[in-house]
Amino acid sequence: MASRAPAATGRLLHGLHKWYYNLCGFNKIGLMRDDTLYEDADVKEAVRRLPEKVYNDRMFRVKRAIDLTMKQQILPKDQWTKYEEDVHYLIPYLEEVIRERKEKEEWLKK
Repeated sequence: MASRAPAATGRLLHGLHKWYYNLCGFNKIGLMRDDTLYEDADVKEAVRRLPEKVYNDRMFRVKRAIDLTMKQQILPKDQWTKYEEDVHYLIPYLEEVIRERKEKEEWLKK
């Protein structure tokens, strides 16, 4: 019985994550999690490093979200970003930018 507890807990946490994802609302206007990051210098550099297709897809989602927000509308439910389809496309680039910035700061301290 004890071996089943982690699996049940994992399913519960997955369900909780999915519920919270839908509660946030950004998926209803077609955005992904990484589209909603606050754009500081690190995020701007990471966005600059994105491949062209990924960058263009991001800009399309952001522009569509702005248009929908201005019209106070949401997408039809079949066009919402699904939890399973949402990938962290920006995180690898952001981690690289942060690592480079910290390395540069360490180098300048010496």
